[in-house]
Amino acid sequence: MAAPYTEHFLNLKRQIAESYPDFQARVTQAWAEIIDELNKVTVTVSAKGSEYIPQVNFSELSSLPSEKVEEIRQIGTVVIKDVVDDSEARAWQDSLKDFIKANPNVRGFPEGDKQFFELYWTKPQVQARSHPNLLAASAWLNNLYRDSGPRPLEGVDLSTPLTYADRFRIRHPGVQWDVHPPHIDGGAIERWEDSAFRTCFDDILSGQWRKHDPFALAGRLNARSSLYRRPNQATVFRTFQGWLAMSETEPHQGTLKVFPSVVLSNAYIILRPFFRPLVAVDSKDALDAKNWEYDISYAEFPGIIPRDGGFTGPRPTTVTHPNLMLDKTMTSVPKVMPGDAVFWHCDVVHSVELEHTGKEDSAVMYIPAMPLTPMNKAYVEKQKESFLQGVSPPDFPKSSQDFVGIAKAIDLLSPSGLQAMGLPIYV
Repeated sequence: MAAPYTEHFLNLKRQIAESYPDFQARVTQAWAEIIDELNKVTVTVSAKGSEYIPQVNFSELSSLPSEKVEEIRQIGTVVIKDVVDDSEARAWQDSLKDFIKANPNVRGFPEGDKQFFELYWTKPQVQARSHPNLLAASAWLNNLYRDSGPRPLEGVDLSTPLTYADRFRIRHPGVQWDVHPPHIDGGAIERWEDSAFRTCFDDILSGQWRKHDPFALAGRLNARSSLYRRPNQATVFRTFQGWLAMSETEPHQGTLKVFPSVVLSNAYIILRPFFRPLVAVDSKDALDAKNWEYDISYAEFPGIIPRDGGFTGPRPTTVTHPNLMLDKTMTSVPKVMPGDAVFWHCDVVHSVELEHTGKEDSAVMYIPAMPLTPMNKAYVEKQKESFLQGVSPPDFPKSSQDFVGIAKAIDLLSPSGLQAMGLPIYV
């Protein structure tokens, strides 16, 4: 890790190592177990492919058997079918295309052929986020988290979803897309550096990785995921990231890919900075735990990259995190139709396919699940003012959103949508 962070991160590793009893012995044993389990899971995941990802219908969310719910928790990703009518979702895509034509100077990339747009307050986005079904799905996802405390957490209601405004993409066929390699959002070095965030991974750091619960609620509520205030770094607690499809998209057509075991990826990524390989990382020998050793004498947190005065990541690769075997385990989500939604747990390693071999645009609106918590409520208050003032939301680079046809409060579709935006219901 380049200066000025070298000594800081060396001290951070030492601090963590001193915070847990018998740290070296316990995490060394855990590391061997995790690598062995990764080798097994890779065989299963690579054999099943997209069918490994759970799919459910929106209408059956309230009646899913407990086994299916636990499968969703374990894998960390789910496709929810028929959240919105096909015709409504396709109409939103058409409306977004019309909006872009009417406002050709909107920010987006790639330059010269914009497909990912720095837009937050178009009518389709505002309508989709306030759609009763999207909000109901968000509440269901929020309630997959568990509170193990003796009394209810003050100011927290998992059944009251809030809105987190994000962007959209309309990806064209045949275009290479290398801007979203495997990564995790919602906190980079903060996963180790922030003391509250780190408690989410206490079981891993104490060597009891099998007890790790990615759906334990308490540590998430006060976790600071943006210590360095880097632009495009979420400061809120999103239980799941997600998108709503506005087109048909299937594997190899520019869809989402995920690592489908959130416990294993968390365990491996959190412990990775405390080990170094004794062999070349691109050799098969690196897949054997015997060829790794405990080492906290180097400053790097593999996959954590300095950027914009802060850090981005984790961004695992086959070089930095060889035992994830990303070339075999990153799994495309199954085919989706307009109106289907895909959600992935906030710790899930995810990416976007490099190739889009289909014939239709791959169009999605990014709509995560976010519950009512004191931190999230405070953010929504600031976000509401951004909406009313016609500027980008607080977590994103400052830009005017004062375009022809931009949404107003009257465009929200439901009372619950107004509440989720922090707006008075009588508007």
